[in-house]
Parts: sequence; C-alpha cells; structure tokens
Amino acid sequence: MRKSTFLAVPTLALGALTLAAAPASAHAEDMWSSQATLNTLNNSGTTGDVMVDVHGTEATVTMNVTGAAETFMDGPFPHAQHIHIHGQGTCPGPEADADGDGVVNTTEGHPSYGMIGTSLTLEGDTSPDSGLAVDRFPGGSAYTYERTFELDAATAEALQSGTAVVVVHGVDPAKMPAAAAEKMSDLDPSLPAAATLPAACGTLTASQMGAMPEGGADTGVTQETGSGAETAALGGGLLAAVAGGAWALRRRAARA
Repeated sequence: MRKSTFLAVPTLALGALTLAAAPASAHAEDMWSSQATLNTLNNSGTTGDVMVDVHGTEATVTMNVTGAAETFMDGPFPHAQHIHIHGQGTCPGPEADADGDGVVNTTEGHPSYGMIGTSLTLEGDTSPDSGLAVDRFPGGSAYTYERTFELDAATAEALQSGTAVVVVHGVDPAKMPAAAAEKMSDLDPSLPAAATLPAACGTLTASQMGAMPEGGADTGVTQETGSGAETAALGGGLLAAVAGGAWALRRRAARA
C-alpha cells in the first residue's frame, strides 16, 4: 500500500466569505439540470465539463477533468473544487490580475465567481467548511468525479439563477510566470501560490440535457477564456478559513 505524503500547513478555515449550508428549498418533484464547460485559467492547461442534475433536494454532480497538475511532493497534486455562488457568475479574465504578476490569484478572482457554496469532495461534508479538505478532493492530471448529495438552498438558488460557477484549483508551478511561481499563496503565506491558484472555471447554465455534453472543452487550450469572475470564488471560500490542519497529499481513487 502506498504511504500518504503530507505537507503540514495551516488549513484555510472558511469564515465570513463563505456560506453555511442550509436545507434545500426545492420541492421534491423538482427535476432540472445545469452544465458547464471548464476552461483553462492561469495557463494551467486544465479543462473539463460538469453536469449537475437536481432531483428535489438532491444533486448529482458529474465532472470530467483533464490536463491538471499531476504530482506534488511525490504524490498526486490535490485539486480542490467547488461550486461558487454570490459573485458575478462569471470567470475572471487576465484583466483581473491586479498586481501584474501574470496570474489571477484567488483574491483577485473572487469578485467574479463569488464564495464557496458547495465543496465537491469525494466523501463526507460538502459545505464551505470543507473548502480545503484536500485529502477528500480528487488528485492527479485527469479524473472523473461523480457524487450525489443533499443540495443546500443557497447553491440551489444560484444554480437556478445561472450565477453558480465551478472552479478547480491547483496549477503546476512550471506553467506559471517565474515571479508568480516563487510567491506564496495570497490566502496563507505557508502555502505555495500554485496550491490555491484557480486552474479551470465554468459558469453553470440551465439545461434540459440528461447526460454529460459530448466532447467538453478542448484540452489543448492554454489561454484564459471567459469574462471575469469564476476564478475568484475560491478566494471567497478560503480567505477567512485558517484553522489547524494539514495539506494532505495522497493518492485517492479517482472515482471513475
């Protein structure tokens, strides 16, 4: 059995900029879907597609992600992923790079995609409190994610209004400008900037489809796409979270 590799750091506790989960207000008979194409942010090369099927108060999320950062400290690179809400409902463009270091960090992207509404973990809690529970997120360069969970009211509202945004985090430092790669995270100086940098983003739009869209995003895309909002959502969820914890890097099942 492989041994887990851990890089101990303070966990970014989620506070004022995150929303507490609340019971979904959807009626039991409600059935609808939203989908998004995940486009590359910060020249990460990460792309994918997402489908959210809602049945009453439950949501089933299916994601396909490729081109993501592969390894870190001899383990699979963990990719925190969330549905962000209460922002502009868009993904940030290069113009969001306020400090001119060549990347849009989580703080700079926050106005576009908002705060964490739902943490797309592999197991356990899906609230904003699990925004950096990296040992419960997928890892590696490519993965398929599928999970059914109780949908909170705030995320359901954002899905219905078309302002919910999916963001995947974690960028290979080799794909970052040298100046940015040498920085620590804007969320916590104990973390490398690459660990929390937004890597892919897509706005969820209402759909009558019952299956994932064919094709998805072009995995060769390396330029930032979309208008300015989705990258910043992690910032909202992560900025206020600084409780004790560990940056756990271990191989987990990709849940194909």
